[in-house]
Amino acid sequence: MSTIINGTDGGSHVVDGPLTTELSAQASPSLLLNEIDQQIVKIRPMATPIDQISRYAGSKHSGSMVVNYYSVDTKPTSALVSDDHDPADDDIDSGAGTCIATLATDNDNIFDASDTILAQGVDGAQGTGELVLYVLSRDSASGLRVMAINGVTISGIEGRVPEIPAGTTLIRMGRAATELDVMSPQFEALPKRMEQFCQIFKMQVEQSTLQRLSNKEIGWTLSDQEEAAIYDMRQGMEKSFLFGVKGRLWNPDKRETVMLTGGIWQQAGKTFRYTGSLSGDSLVDMMREAFTGNAGSKRKVLIGGSDLISQISKLDVTRVVSSREGVSHWGIDFTELHSKFGTLYVLLSEVFDEVGMADSGIIIDPEYMQKYSHIPFSAEALNLKASGVRNTDALVLSEASCIVLRYPNAHVRIVKR
Repeated sequence: MSTIINGTDGGSHVVDGPLTTELSAQASPSLLLNEIDQQIVKIRPMATPIDQISRYAGSKHSGSMVVNYYSVDTKPTSALVSDDHDPADDDIDSGAGTCIATLATDNDNIFDASDTILAQGVDGAQGTGELVLYVLSRDSASGLRVMAINGVTISGIEGRVPEIPAGTTLIRMGRAATELDVMSPQFEALPKRMEQFCQIFKMQVEQSTLQRLSNKEIGWTLSDQEEAAIYDMRQGMEKSFLFGVKGRLWNPDKRETVMLTGGIWQQAGKTFRYTGSLSGDSLVDMMREAFTGNAGSKRKVLIGGSDLISQISKLDVTRVVSSREGVSHWGIDFTELHSKFGTLYVLLSEVFDEVGMADSGIIIDPEYMQKYSHIPFSAEALNLKASGVRNTDALVLSEASCIVLRYPNAHVRIVKR
């Protein structure tokens, strides 16, 4: 009898017998699942892009209907000055030739000693561009103690920190260590634990015995019905994966709990709003929002309703944003948009039209979209004849799954004001 033993590094091995599908599913649940997914993705992939991309990349097995996952965002890179800075309040040491200023911001904690900071819109010494500061220390009570790298001359003293009005943006730049520095202020990123529910999706296909035996003008069989049912099932799953609301409901008729998955529309961390019609300038701004301020990749997917895609299609190709037709990824044909910020794969999704959001869309980063399956997609034959229910051949298609977005700020909702 075949036996599964554990390997030296977490793998599984079969001894004392042949490898069967049952043992394969037990030792490596995703092995056979991937083959099934590859067959499913061939059924009208353009209509269900979210399900298509997530299934094409393969899903992770979840041991529970409740999925706990971790998401890590990036450390903020800017803060705003909260109080006007007056050079008269600076600590000046003429003998040492130093001028130390204290700044208060709305988020002091993103800065550390040895950081350099760009004061946006504040001029440094003539010919040196905008003011750049060096952080000496951070005090929880008073704020940041800084020195100017390209300070101005005030009252005959060079290297002073000029007036900095409240609301000025301070941009965190690289750290500058001294020759004898061995250590640096610590930086650790802690992931945030998040929760998602798997939803049980089901579709039943039946064909009576007489229907199966009857002559037909075309070869319409239960397999054809199954393919149509899978398409309809994926259409419903696509809407749930996009706009579903995570929750639990008690069904008083069945006296059971229903688990509902949350859609990626709510999970996306950023929102881009446009007014009126989308213009070339707003398209560039949209791509800027999608590709900056996050840890995402430089190739993302934009799916949207017919009105949004129509507006994008009507825009003139410019030297800033260029278009290329017929790019194929994940079994889907996209239109490709290039910009200095990154590349978008654009596709119409009629799901947005169906839910009344024809002028909206979502930009996703496939690198940070993950599907979890508690029950892999399966087709189970029901013996309704033997049970005395109906004289039919029946199949039940089932999957319990969900989709999560890691690095939420790598994904952007697009909405019209």
